[in-house]
Amino acid sequence: MSRTKVIIMGAAGRDFHNFNTAFRANDDYDVIAFTATQIPNIEGRLYPAELAGPNYPQGIPIVPEDQLADLIRQHGVDQVYFSYSDVSYDFVMHQAARVNALGATFSLLGPKFTMLKARVPVVAICAVRTGCGKSQTTRRVAEILKSHGKRVVAVRHPMPYGDLVRQAVQRFESLADLKEHECTIEEMEEYEPHIVSGSVVYAGVDYGAILQQAEDEADVILWDGGNNDTPFYRPDIHITVTDPLRAGHEVSYYPGETNVRMANVIIINKVDTANASDIKTVRNNVRAVNPTADIIDAASPIHVEEPDMIRGKRVLVVEDGPTLTHGEMKFGAGVVAAQRFGAAEIIDPRPFLQGTLVETFRKYPATGALLPAMGYGEQQMRDLAATIAKTECDAVIIGTPIDLRRIIEIDKPATRVYYDLQEIGKPTLEDVLAKLW
Repeated sequence: MSRTKVIIMGAAGRDFHNFNTAFRANDDYDVIAFTATQIPNIEGRLYPAELAGPNYPQGIPIVPEDQLADLIRQHGVDQVYFSYSDVSYDFVMHQAARVNALGATFSLLGPKFTMLKARVPVVAICAVRTGCGKSQTTRRVAEILKSHGKRVVAVRHPMPYGDLVRQAVQRFESLADLKEHECTIEEMEEYEPHIVSGSVVYAGVDYGAILQQAEDEADVILWDGGNNDTPFYRPDIHITVTDPLRAGHEVSYYPGETNVRMANVIIINKVDTANASDIKTVRNNVRAVNPTADIIDAASPIHVEEPDMIRGKRVLVVEDGPTLTHGEMKFGAGVVAAQRFGAAEIIDPRPFLQGTLVETFRKYPATGALLPAMGYGEQQMRDLAATIAKTECDAVIIGTPIDLRRIIEIDKPATRVYYDLQEIGKPTLEDVLAKLW
């Protein structure tokens, strides 16, 4: 019998995991290609034979998503599996229409086919969109677990943007490991807070191999999900963070609503900055699709290193890159700090953009008068530094999860914004995690 011909649509993360769990050892399928989008410069590579297995001795090509139709026609593709996240239902169904119009089946793999079972308890932190506050939630959960004597190992959703063989299994225990693995800004933003707090972090490509190593040194594995993807490991406690600043997205984005429906615990974050009506909308939507979940209200209070650097000043605000771009947020902690501490003006960086950041703003025109901390490679890091240098401002507000001054040269006075998770009322995260001790 002929094998079913498959294309996997991805963004260098979920796509590889879906292949590894559902297709790599399955003789009934022939994966023709991966397509790539969302992340710059991840196409034009091979998913290498060393990771693809004996059915793919030449590896599997990774091509730009705009070649999807040509690939379907050229190879007579039977099925296309959509395998990335943080996209609207409208967008997903447009992709389905593209695929169906060419005669192929459009599919979404269910979690039971891709979630791996660990030997130790797993707490999964997921979200309905990029930028909901998952990072501070993850830090808070890790803090609670450690206070009860648990050895916590964090496993982070993949960001393998370089050499896939070298990145198959990555372990980070010190800041020096970030340099050794040539991490991008986006990777450092996710790994560094765990390392600083004393947790080991794993990431990479092969999450089966990662699990075998991580569970040997953990009492609890903390799944640190990326974008709004579903967990790769079957959680004992599934926590999903929602965002009333984007009310309604919890039931209109893929796979965010899946996370809401699967969760044991829903966090309604940013209740200190959102409108009461939007908080009510999120609460009602959550209750409609998951009436049994515990709901935790939370704030994300900020504090600033040097508020006087902001007062009365013309400031450039640098925010987390993915939150502003495919996360579609209009502001982050940096803007909140600028407003709260009396900045005279937030300077629009668009007249000063350098290099690849011009393309970033062309692709995401709604970003507005903020600078996303794009750093998916060395060139983007150089362009970010050059843009900051060119921008005519008095000071820079750094609203990213890590201190950019450690990564790039900033030639202006700069201050950093910090943010944490603060539960309000009952239940708390301590309450819902108590089953683990």
